[in-house]
Amino acid sequence: MRQGTKLARLIDMLRRERGATVGEAVAALGWQAHSVRGAISGALKKKRGLTIQSEMHDGRGRIYRIV
Repeated sequence: MRQGTKLARLIDMLRRERGATVGEAVAALGWQAHSVRGAISGALKKKRGLTIQSEMHDGRGRIYRIV
């Protein structure tokens, strides 16, 4: 994957220990919320075979991270 692309930036966000919410990704990438969710399920889970963990966190909402 090319460095600096929006998808690469999304992967970097999801690899952080604290993960990322859809809202944080929307703000960082300039995408719509449905595009972020689609990239997570399509480009990352299905095409690249990454395991994405999703959990609810009080005060922050749903957090996604690559495990």
